[in-house]
Amino acid sequence: MQQTQSAPLATRLAHIEPFHVMALLTRARALEAAGRSVVHMEIGEPDFPTAEPVVAAGIEALRSGHTQYTPAAGLPELREAIAGHYRTRYGVAVPADRIIVTPGASGALLLGIALLVDPGAEALLPDPGYPCNRHFVAALNGVPRLLPVGPDSGYQITPQRLAAEWTPETALAMVGSPSNPTGTLAREGDVRALAAGAGARGGALLVDEIYHGLEYGTRAMTAAGMGDNVFVVNSFSKYFGMTGWRLGWLVVPPGYESDAEKLAQNLFIAAATISQHAALACFTDAAEAIFEERRRAFEARLEFLANALVELGFEIPGRPQGAFYLYSDCSRLTGDSFAFAERLLEEAGVAATPGLDFGDHRAAEHIRFAYTNSLENLREGVERMRSFLASR
Repeated sequence: MQQTQSAPLATRLAHIEPFHVMALLTRARALEAAGRSVVHMEIGEPDFPTAEPVVAAGIEALRSGHTQYTPAAGLPELREAIAGHYRTRYGVAVPADRIIVTPGASGALLLGIALLVDPGAEALLPDPGYPCNRHFVAALNGVPRLLPVGPDSGYQITPQRLAAEWTPETALAMVGSPSNPTGTLAREGDVRALAAGAGARGGALLVDEIYHGLEYGTRAMTAAGMGDNVFVVNSFSKYFGMTGWRLGWLVVPPGYESDAEKLAQNLFIAAATISQHAALACFTDAAEAIFEERRRAFEARLEFLANALVELGFEIPGRPQGAFYLYSDCSRLTGDSFAFAERLLEEAGVAATPGLDFGDHRAAEHIRFAYTNSLENLREGVERMRSFLASR
C-alpha cells in the first residue's frame, strides 16, 4: 500500500504565533475543573452579559424570520445607524456607503489589511501592540515591522517616528487608540499628522478604535474623516458588549467602497444576520444607559486595580485612558514575565497575560492585567498576589 505524504504547510505559518496566554487559560480551566479557584485577569472580554435590549432584538429577529444573508457590506439599516452614531457621538459625517459591516473587528482588520498590503509590502506597527495585527499582515504575505514604543510617547507611534521609519516598501501604518495592551489614547493632532505623513508617502493609516466608548476622562475622537487615506476599524464587542455575536465594521475612505465590498463578498459572504439585527438596538437610549453604567464600573475597577498594583511593586508608567487593561512593568519583581505569570497562576490562582503576547520590546518585563472582573474578585486577586509576593 502506497504511503501518502503529508501536504506541506504554507510558509506563512512560520511567522504566525499562537496566543501564549491560551496555554495559561487552558491550565486555569484545568485547575478550576480540579476544584481550584482562579481569579481571571487575562481575558480581554467584558464580564457583563449582552445588554437586554440587544438580546431582545436578536430574539425578535429570529422570530421574524431574519435568518438569510444580508448584503455583503451589511444590513442597510445598520450601516445607517452606524453613520448616525458618528454624527451624534463625534459630529463627523460618515456616509453609510463607506461603512462595511464585518464578522467582528477581526474581519474588519483582515479586510483593511487585504485592501492595502501587497506581498512583500511593509506595515509599521507599535510594539507592544495587539498581536493579531502583525499576524494578519504575515498571513497576507506582507512584512510586519514592529516599532518599539514606550511611555515617553504614550506607547504610540509618533509622526516623527513614522517619517524616520517609512521606507519605499512601506504601505501602511497602524494605530490603536485606546490601545491594547496599554489603554493609551493617541492624540488627535498626532493621528492627523500620521495620516498626512503616510499620505505624503503614498501610504495609508489604519486606526483601530474598537475600545471607543470605554474612555476615562478625555473622550477619544474618531479618525474617520481625517484623510482620504485613513481606514477605521470598530467593533460591537467591547463597549457594546457583543463579543460572541462577532460583529464589527470598517470605515473606508471615498473611492474604496466597491473594492471593499467585492473583497468582503469573497472573504465572508456577509456578517451574521441575527447579530446585525440585534446590533440595531445598541443605538437606543435604553441600551446606551446600560453601556454607560458599565463604563463607570470599569472606571472604578481601573482606579482600584491601578493603585493596588503599584502598592504591590508593579509600575504603570503610562496611565490608561481607555479600554480595560493595565500594562504593568514587573521588572522590580521578575525578569521573566511568562514564568512569573505561570507561578502566579499555579501558586496564587491569579491568571494574567505575559508581555510576550504583545511583541518583543521589553516583553519579559511586562504583564497585562485585565479588569474584566468584578471589584470583589479583583480585590481577592490582589490579596492573593500580596500573599504570593510576600512568600517568595
